[in-house]
Amino acid sequence: MLRILVATDCHLGYLEKDEIRRFDSFDTFEEICSLAVINKVDFILLGGNLFHENKPSISTLVKSMEIIRSYCLNDHQVQFQVVSDQAACLQNRFGRVNFEDPNFNIGLPVFTVHGTHDGPAGVDGLSAIDILSACNFVNYFGKVDPGSSDVDQISVCPVFIKKGATSVALYGLGNIRDEKLSRMLQTHYKIQWMKADSEDDWFNLFVFHQKRRKGSSTNGINEQLLPSFLDLVIWGHEHECLIDHQEVSGKDFHIIHPGSSVATSLSNAEAKPKNVVLLEIKGMQYKQTNIPLKSVRPIQYAEVQLKDQLGVELNNEAALYEHLDNIVSNLIDKTAISGSEPKLPLVRVKVDYSGFLTITPQRFGQKYVGKVANPNDIILFSRSAQQNRTREHTGGSEECEPNELDQQSIEELIAESNLNMQILDKNDLDSALHDFVNKDENMAFHSCLDKNIDAAKKKLTFATKDLKAEEDIVLQLDQCMQERMNEDPLLSKGGSEIMPCSQSLPTNALSAFQELKCSSNEEQDTHESDELIEISDKEHSQQASQKRPAPVDGGSQSSRRKTDLSSFYRTAPSKNNDDGGKKGKAPVI
Repeated sequence: MLRILVATDCHLGYLEKDEIRRFDSFDTFEEICSLAVINKVDFILLGGNLFHENKPSISTLVKSMEIIRSYCLNDHQVQFQVVSDQAACLQNRFGRVNFEDPNFNIGLPVFTVHGTHDGPAGVDGLSAIDILSACNFVNYFGKVDPGSSDVDQISVCPVFIKKGATSVALYGLGNIRDEKLSRMLQTHYKIQWMKADSEDDWFNLFVFHQKRRKGSSTNGINEQLLPSFLDLVIWGHEHECLIDHQEVSGKDFHIIHPGSSVATSLSNAEAKPKNVVLLEIKGMQYKQTNIPLKSVRPIQYAEVQLKDQLGVELNNEAALYEHLDNIVSNLIDKTAISGSEPKLPLVRVKVDYSGFLTITPQRFGQKYVGKVANPNDIILFSRSAQQNRTREHTGGSEECEPNELDQQSIEELIAESNLNMQILDKNDLDSALHDFVNKDENMAFHSCLDKNIDAAKKKLTFATKDLKAEEDIVLQLDQCMQERMNEDPLLSKGGSEIMPCSQSLPTNALSAFQELKCSSNEEQDTHESDELIEISDKEHSQQASQKRPAPVDGGSQSSRRKTDLSSFYRTAPSKNNDDGGKKGKAPVI
């Protein structure tokens, strides 16, 4: 029997600057590791978001490595074998699992994929998990560069694990943008699932980290898109702990939602008890055992509608203050009765104040300093959606609270702006902006630009024949731009509406080049072929009006090299003087 302890969304380093809650994530992670030792599991399986930030602080890294070293490095014998090509499924330069390294004593292996917070970023596509992998503390698998648009296909290589008569194919896929992964899952052969060649019965276990949208393929992943050969899916990213496994209609696999081990938002879903899953697999059967976490800070959550409360007057602030005070006090008392938990509780009361006055949440929370862990945000005021629509129709001018303003994501704003970009890929730019804001990656845009430049170079040099003539180079460049326009549905749909600019490539680069080259052959020049043509201001104006054809792209006229691409050069304006003796400045590329 193969025994696995499953946990997701540990978020190490969350609120590390908060004096009360700074150690919550580390306490829970240490409890998870201790449960793995107590239950004598074969390995720990993490479903993404081990760290809360892509670039965690040194303090967070040190505490995390200390915990892993305390529980995972020992002389215990690992009871299973990895029989697959380890170099193909593990993302490290050594190409093998950490417990097979003779220089390390790994008694409790850890397998993990990356999530939305700790995914690879930057030019080299690295994250904090790569640091743990380089130190041989974890086995990092399922790594895919989430910001690259050049990845047309993904090969999911499983880790084949054998323990006695039990064979498990462990598939892993780190977080990818939901829109991109959903599109790839709907397209045949975009994602290749590698399978075992042997005739043994393999239990196919898949762990990944994505937003889930039941019955929908927008803004999330629909479980119906996953392949049917899977037996069990560990779904990360969803913080709500669902105790029982879920069946999927029309599919043969089940889904397990372990949920997060630390609360990162004060909501009803986070207020449910936190658990980890002990997974026992024997042959083609599995057993799920939920183990509650005792080190998690307790959460009390309540929702209140003031219009349904008795004793609360419409414009009486004192009565509202007293009513909310009673609600919060009762929630704190429930925490004391439920168990002897030494940690201060988290309390959240969501108040629908439609038609009523509000009070200052920070002022209200000063009374509970030392009684709750979040005195400044106990109360959250909100207004019902129906009341908001009524105010819009009536044209009300009452001020809105900051928390009720409509929030739009960067992706939605970019989609609404209808950018008509010909060179840069919109998805790459979107990913770069996401990494720059959410992952604090200062080189995100530089990496995006380098990737698009490399992609353009590869398309230009992809042809097997040598492009000796300049006409072939221009034709290839013209075809490259047409392909980029056809790849973007916005450009292919409304490409005719794009207004030409003075520095854009002509619509037909080959014809423009031939026309400019014919006019260039008519000119007489005594300089060398590699020198720029220098003419006086008067000669420049005469030649421009007589010999030069009108620019194809509507831009200004420019001086040219004698044997180079004429349409790619422009001349800086010359300064005239009275005697006309000065020559015009050399053309500027």
